[in-house]
Amino acid sequence: MKFAIIALFSALTCIPLIAASEGWTADFTAAKTEAAAAKQDLLLDFTGSDWCGACIALHKEVFSTQAFKDGVKDKFILVELDYPNDKSKLSEEAQNQNQDLAKKYSVEAFPTIFLCDASGKPYAVTGYQEGGPVSYVKHLDALRAKKILADETLKSASNSEGVAKAKLLAGMLRDMDLSKSVVDTFYSDVVAQIKASDPNDESGFLKVSLLKDKLAKFQKELSFFAQGDDFPGALKLVDETIKDGGFDKPEVQQMMATRGVILAQLKKFDEAMQAVDEAKAFAPDSELAAGLDEFRKKLQSAKEANAASEPKAE
Repeated sequence: MKFAIIALFSALTCIPLIAASEGWTADFTAAKTEAAAAKQDLLLDFTGSDWCGACIALHKEVFSTQAFKDGVKDKFILVELDYPNDKSKLSEEAQNQNQDLAKKYSVEAFPTIFLCDASGKPYAVTGYQEGGPVSYVKHLDALRAKKILADETLKSASNSEGVAKAKLLAGMLRDMDLSKSVVDTFYSDVVAQIKASDPNDESGFLKVSLLKDKLAKFQKELSFFAQGDDFPGALKLVDETIKDGGFDKPEVQQMMATRGVILAQLKKFDEAMQAVDEAKAFAPDSELAAGLDEFRKKLQSAKEANAASEPKAE
């Protein structure tokens, strides 16, 4: 009876059953209206509130704190888009809205945080960051600077033409560091201007775009194998992709490290550690290389634990 009364009250008063954390809204349409009226941006938090460890940590360490709320109150309308395992936490309306938005913004991991203008057009993306609320607010301020720079670039590009214009626009998209699918969805007009201004691809934009398409295809196929626990198939895909070439050094190193992950799943720990060593040697000064030593230690521990669990021959 209690839930029937709540539903009836909601219908009569036109209040949607979309709940969110204090200081946040879960209604995307209402958030855009509020942002436009307040001349503020949107912060979209794609989260898994009851299963995603990093999401839970981000809310506890940052989003729920007064320091964070005070730091962003004049800058952002906060929008919580939740994907909980417990679907009873959300109305059907909220679930449908969130699924549509996850598809539109090409969300592939949680938490994903988009900074957008009042219309919902993203200009930066981030996720969990250590350091607490004050540090996170500074991080968001640095990302907001991308919007100012993008506006300035668009103005400069409007007064340019040819390859010069293409390079300005391509640089703007590169600095935003959005995925290709997000760029294609929200910046198709800019992409069209680049192609028209630079048909011979002197800016290199089309080359990078094709590379991103190729990488997205690889990641989709790898995810398919992982979901089916087909680790031999995943390993074959990685090896063939590396052999085919065409990727930049950071992507190749990531694939080499991925070999280690897959081999560990196959309990081939010695080969996994060798794969990690080869990945580090490939680009020892990269950002990824800095974390490979710790990963190797975990592989060694996993090897020892696996050996201890195996029955001893009598």
